[in-house]
Formats: sequence, structure tokens, C-alpha cells
Amino acid sequence: MTATSAEPSILLDTTGPVAVLTLNRPAARNAIDDDMRAELMVALDRVSRDDAIRALVITGAGQGFCAGGDVKSMQARLSVPPGEVALNGWRRQQRTHHAIAMLHDLPKPTIAAVNGAATGLGCDVALCCDFVMAADTARFAMSYILRGLIPDGGGMYFLPRRVGLSRAKELIFSGRTVEPEEALRLGMIDRVASAVTLLDEARAWATQLSHGAPAALALGKSILNQTFELTAEQVFGMGSQAQAICYSSREHQESVAAFLEGVAQRRAAKKGTAA
Repeated sequence: MTATSAEPSILLDTTGPVAVLTLNRPAARNAIDDDMRAELMVALDRVSRDDAIRALVITGAGQGFCAGGDVKSMQARLSVPPGEVALNGWRRQQRTHHAIAMLHDLPKPTIAAVNGAATGLGCDVALCCDFVMAADTARFAMSYILRGLIPDGGGMYFLPRRVGLSRAKELIFSGRTVEPEEALRLGMIDRVASAVTLLDEARAWATQLSHGAPAALALGKSILNQTFELTAEQVFGMGSQAQAICYSSREHQESVAAFLEGVAQRRAAKKGTAA
């Protein structure tokens, strides 16, 4: 698909319990500009609110996943009066961080289906998902250093948690490209698929992950996302509170009732056989 000016830069398609969010600026290798970032936040809010959507897959249109921040936007940022560069940059950073946080904290399983190059901010977008499935044609690069920048889309938080601190420093300091096989070996990604079957496999995986009780999944994810910063005592405390909520959930009550009914039926059948 070739995007035109009339087309949205974010597409959202829902089939069954899984929504597929597509970054839709293929002519720009799906680089994120201000409009795309705003559309992304609207789409993520919709997914979060829609109880019928139980999992999210994010991918890119065309040959690339996401080339990072839009270079034209970078030019515009630097063309303003010197006294305004820092404040404008800070405001843009706040919006970027909000979008990444919405994706990372989405109370549903998320899978990045990386169909091509994921560089800079595009790499951050992939890493902030719960899971990363890459096509055999995908490429990853924390390329910020090549633009005289530091990772600003969460990469300095997400990457060390996947590959360890030393390896994360090496990838960030060099900005080098990582092929899918190496990314899988390092733990940077979770699965590799054929480019032809990538989206189908990601959907199937997301469907599997969507079967869990929504309340338990959302609460468990919210705690797991914080466990590296918490003590064991804090995790136990948060877990106790979350479990108390789960006790009152419809899914838990129906599950217990179904289990007990099954036990009663088996006992009755056993007694009938014995008689």
C-alpha cells in the first residue's frame, strides 16, 4: 500500500480479539512525525478502552517497520530561533514519552511484528512491546549516536532489560545494525518468522495470549513492568492488592464455579459406576 496525503498515518484493523496497528507512512519508511505520534496516541487509547480487543500487534506498512524520528521534523526543530530550540524539543519529548508509555503500559499483551528496518525511535517502539517477533528481513539499530543523539524513546530503559547493561551500551554506543539471528541470540527479540508469514504468526501468537482473564493479565503486567525497580517485599505487597481485585472478578468466580461443578460431576459419575 502506498500512503497518500489523504490517508491516515496510523491504521487500526481488528479481527476477533486481536487488533493490528499499522504505522502507515511507507514512503518515509514509517518515520514518526508529529501527526503520526498524535494518531498513534488516539489509536492506543481506543485499543485500551475497547474490551473486545484482547491483544495488540503493531507493524509497519511497506518494506520497513519504522525508521525512527522524521528527519524533516528534525530540520524544522533546528530552524526555529536558538532560544526556542530547547523548549520546543522538551515539549516534543514529552509527547513522545507519553506515546511510548501508552504502548508500554497498555493493559493487554502487545507484540511488535517487525517486518523491516527498526531504527532509532522505531527500535524503541518495538522494544517497548511485551514481545518482539521479527521477519527474517528485519534489521535493528539504536542509531541515535549517528545523529549525535541519545536514545529518547525508552531504549535506555528497555534495551538493558533485554540484553544486559554491557551489551546495551555496546549497541547504543556503536549504533550498529543487528540482524534477526543475532537479535534473537542476544534476547533483543523473542521469535523470528518468514517475512511472508510474519503477520499471520504474530496474530496467532496474540490470539493465544488473549485467552487469559483480562483483569489478571492487566494487573500482572502492570506489576511485572516494574519488578526490576522494586524490592521483593514491594512486589509481594502489590501482588496481594492485585490478587484481592482478582478474587472479585467475574472470570475468577466463574472459573471456580466451573471447577467445583466439574468435581461434583466426576464424583457423581464415580458413585454411579460403583453402584
